Amino acid sequence: MKKDTIHQHTKIANDIIYYIYKNIDTYINLDALSEALSVSKFHMHRIFKNEFGKNIYESIKSIRLQKAASLLLTNKHSTITQIAMLCGYSSQTSFSKVFKEKFLMTPKEWRNGGYSSYVDTILTKSVSATNSRADFSSLKPKIVKMEEMQGYYIRHKGYNKSIKETWQKLQTWTLCNNITNFIQIGLHHDNPTVTALDECQYIACIVLEKEFKDAPLPKFIIPKGVYAKFDFSGKYGDVLKFMNWVYFYWLIRSGYETTTNPSYAIYHKNHFLSDDEEFDLSYYIPIRL
Repeated sequence: MKKDTIHQHTKIANDIIYYIYKNIDTYINLDALSEALSVSKFHMHRIFKNEFGKNIYESIKSIRLQKAASLLLTNKHSTITQIAMLCGYSSQTSFSKVFKEKFLMTPKEWRNGGYSSYVDTILTKSVSATNSRADFSSLKPKIVKMEEMQGYYIRHKGYNKSIKETWQKLQTWTLCNNITNFIQIGLHHDNPTVTALDECQYIACIVLEKEFKDAPLPKFIIPKGVYAKFDFSGKYGDVLKFMNWVYFYWLIRSGYETTTNPSYAIYHKNHFLSDDEEFDLSYYIPIRL
């Protein structure tokens, strides 16, 4: 396949995923999206599957359920039916069925503490996170408004140490083109605290001061919004433990809700590229009241 075709397909796949995140709480009209992208529904589904490794409907369901899992814990005054509606489900019955298929418990059981055992099971899949001794109990965020950013990226499937190979490819590109001033961002399309680590979509991304002409890498828009910003440092394994803490301890007690915007980390020191596997980063989790 020609490079131009690959880039075109990547752009279409990214436009689809952006549309899904933007409209996740409403009816998602794939016919309208197909027409807007000037591509048939057949090719739209095929391109998306090739890029993300799962079909569009699976992705919609996964994103909706991740959002629901968080809202069930943070929206304490909303009923399960109301949360189902917020996540694009037409009834509590259909929502409860797919939720149980995903999390092996009902929304009510999840809300009443069942989330703890499910999340702990995922965390134990990472030896580094299990062995982490990091303590975030005294960590306090700053509330910031971030503007939209455009970055060049390489997508990586799975949240594990092999992400290093993806970052090395981006590093190679910057070195070959004498690019010295850029921001490194790790972006999570999937929440690795509620999604199997080998299924998570991770994006290694760099943001430049100005557009790079004829870049061989696809571009991605990181949406603007209000975020809780956490600054901390540590070693490999601490980040996953932090995400567990921020979603299932801090967020639940904070009075905030999260949104469908992806969380991301801006690396001041990237543990995937440093020999000592140590990092210094700012982690941004989207919030609203």
